[in-house]
Amino acid sequence: MTSQKIIVGYDRSPQSRIAAGWALDEAARSGALVEFLYSCEWPLGWAPAAAMVPATSILPAEEIRRGIRETLAEAVATAAATHPEVRTKTATVDAGAALTLIDRSTDADLIVVGAHGHSAVAGLLGSVSVAVSAHAHCPVVVVRGRLDPHGPVVAGIDESSSTHTVLSLAFHEAAARGARLELIRAWAPAHGTPVEETVPTGVRRSFDDLVNSWREKYPQVPVTARAVVEHPAGALIEASRNARLLVVGTRGRGALRGLLLGSVSQHLLRHSSCPVMVAHESQRDSA
Repeated sequence: MTSQKIIVGYDRSPQSRIAAGWALDEAARSGALVEFLYSCEWPLGWAPAAAMVPATSILPAEEIRRGIRETLAEAVATAAATHPEVRTKTATVDAGAALTLIDRSTDADLIVVGAHGHSAVAGLLGSVSVAVSAHAHCPVVVVRGRLDPHGPVVAGIDESSSTHTVLSLAFHEAAARGARLELIRAWAPAHGTPVEETVPTGVRRSFDDLVNSWREKYPQVPVTARAVVEHPAGALIEASRNARLLVVGTRGRGALRGLLLGSVSQHLLRHSSCPVMVAHESQRDSA
């Protein structure tokens, strides 16, 4: 994927600074513009209360606006020092972060967020990254774990309709980084089956044929393909320990599809040892 515009969900959290660093590294490779986006959702009822404050007072809103401007200016200054070749801009919106990033994703090539950000409700930390990953119209990277520039790109695939999209993105990301690609197809063992259960020959052959067809498109990418009888979340979490990037698809089902990611993807967003890239079938396909 050749990104032209990367939007970073930015706030005062350490995680958003780490996400910004990842986005700047990606932009240095792709030549993309990086936009630092700060979403400010005002507490309900604040504006009428502020209107009662005498004009000579410094309004809380003014203090917050100043803090936001200083935060974004610091992000731009840091980017100029560490990645002088990367173009940057800033934007501030008075709306919730999740809905704003989802809306802006229609004009972006990549959305980058931290695994956790500021939240008024501690139990909802990470809810923005989950919502944006489920709803966005372009790939989303949730930056978490350690940032290893030397490990392989790992992709988890299954029998869903998103497999083509995941493979397209994973092969392109591996090629862009000069990295090895590890493809994992995991089947959860049936209840009560022995641990030594193996993948049926016919199923394995179908998987191998799929991988070989993509090898032909990207002959420069070294590929390891593993088909295992193991819970997909567990297999991918283990693989993430030595990976630089984990690529997965969305797999929410039923009426709540889009509101929630599939259970495996949600688990990875919270427990992966490396950044997670969530592919979308509506992404601009670069293959």
